Amino acid sequence: MGAEATDPSAFERDHRRAEGSSDATVDAVGKVSEGFEWIERARGHLYEFHHLMGHADGLFDEAATALDAAGHPREAEAFRGRVVGRDILEGQWSFQVVEEYDRRYYEVVRDAHLAVRDALSEGRPHVFEAEMKAARRADPRNAI
Repeated sequence: MGAEATDPSAFERDHRRAEGSSDATVDAVGKVSEGFEWIERARGHLYEFHHLMGHADGLFDEAATALDAAGHPREAEAFRGRVVGRDILEGQWSFQVVEEYDRRYYEVVRDAHLAVRDALSEGRPHVFEAEMKAARRADPRNAI
């Protein structure tokens, strides 16, 4: 369980805005974090693509073997030669695309996101959302 479940004050302490931080700063850092969350989602889709491509290639390999076993060695060999193990981009399988994305984009953005959060929010995550939670709970119409 998280800190909130055992100690509500720990949640508030871990998510409070930095001393002297303006609403505009909290909003801006929140947008940086939200953007990073979107690339996390994109990264998940890229890994999904990688897994889908690997699964498809495995099925194509099985299909070539099945064509051969069914008495179609010429078609099996042609299919195997054109499809099985084929690069998805010039010189790259999907795992290499994932690795390049991580190295050239994801890691750079992750580090920039953390640098902004460290500099302007004392490293505290989700300050914007924590303040939204507090405001919504303070509204008597939102009784829990």
